Amino acid sequence: MPIKVAVLFERRPHEKRVAMVPAVADKLAKLGCSISMLSGAGLASKLPDTAFSAVTFAQSEQALLADAAIVLAVQAPSAELITLLQPGTILISFIYPHKEAALTRLLRDKQITCFAMEQVPRISRAQAMDALSSQAALAGYYAALMGATKLSRILPMMTTAVGSIRPARCLVMGLGVAGLQALATARRLGAITEGYDVRPETKEQAESLGAKFVDTGVDARGEGGYARELTAAEKDKIAAVVTKHIQQADIVITTAAIPGRPSPKLISKAQVDGMKLGAVIIDLAAEGGGNCEYSVPGETVLQGQITIAAPLNVPSMLAEHASELYAKNVLNLLQLFIVDGEIALNWEDEVLAKTVLTHAGEIKPAAIKTALEQ
Repeated sequence: MPIKVAVLFERRPHEKRVAMVPAVADKLAKLGCSISMLSGAGLASKLPDTAFSAVTFAQSEQALLADAAIVLAVQAPSAELITLLQPGTILISFIYPHKEAALTRLLRDKQITCFAMEQVPRISRAQAMDALSSQAALAGYYAALMGATKLSRILPMMTTAVGSIRPARCLVMGLGVAGLQALATARRLGAITEGYDVRPETKEQAESLGAKFVDTGVDARGEGGYARELTAAEKDKIAAVVTKHIQQADIVITTAAIPGRPSPKLISKAQVDGMKLGAVIIDLAAEGGGNCEYSVPGETVLQGQITIAAPLNVPSMLAEHASELYAKNVLNLLQLFIVDGEIALNWEDEVLAKTVLTHAGEIKPAAIKTALEQ
């Protein structure tokens, strides 16, 4: 019997991605899976039903999920859909349990084996499954384009019959995957680029992309590839150095986000008030409240003559490629436990053990379990 894989229709507002693309469906079929989804599930990603030759289309979500062994989604499913799943069903999607506490408890109580894609460990072996990174790369690319289109000047130097136009300056704050992609894209567009991060090891990466690194002398390396919380003295020291670079920039792109947690404030109101007239801030950390004190998640606001954009779910704005990358991340995870046409969960595998959120009626990560079961 083939393993039935159900792909959910994304219902959350502004979500255009889908967890399956035709090329991945074909590969799953070769692994011994039968793939089902609702008609139109891929339309927002420019994937009509006719593009899927290895997929059958269910008429209702009840029929889709009735006997599914594996359920794939981008965003966390609704509680109503989770109640349709049979105990032991495997769910793969982003969850963010600190934001979705009730949903996480429901997954536990329904005995769903849930792999939360935001928990894929950041180790070399898991890079092909790291959906946070694949989606962040697209967000960083698009942030540079948004900055360019909101700025009332051009990015590259241009020589004309009446003189030369100097290139714009772009500062990227937070040099993870999104920040580095933003630097690379802004550089390709012709801007003078600078990169800033509290982790000094990112200096070499920024410079390899042709950017100048803003060195504040503060080392805030934390666990899991993220920065640790800064002390008040460290924040003051950083602000003294960074303010000058913020206020010289035409575009500032901020990317400092911690999945499921509030975003750190990198740009104060006072720093914004001293920026160049016409400058633009693109805040990619809006899901966590934003990196700028003036940011309004999901909106673009004008503070004096400074434009501050804090878009939500930026990867969804590039839904076609975002869906393709996400589906490939999921496929690589599935290949860890679909063996010879059967599901074989090996909890000695570090990737599976660290990605699993709920299994057999338990919340598995100790920190999340403690937080949600108090």
